[in-house]
Amino acid sequence: MQLEILTPEKKVFEGEVSIATFPGADGSFQIMDNHAPLISLLKEGTVEYKDKGAQQTLRITGGVVEVLSNKVILLADGVVE
Repeated sequence: MQLEILTPEKKVFEGEVSIATFPGADGSFQIMDNHAPLISLLKEGTVEYKDKGAQQTLRITGGVVEVLSNKVILLADGVVE
């Protein structure tokens, strides 16, 4: 599936991933290929995703994630570096 991570300042990541984990407002959840459509608020926490076999992590300050037609778009309030 295609994952795109955006902040108000820049595009942080865009590429193919096999799985992604998000810090949902009501708890952590995972998205895999062909997931049902979804929109969810995110709280501060860690986003994890696997691209080309390597596990990547990114700390966000909150945001919104949308899943539709095997494309995942994360609109993050900010990224903690």
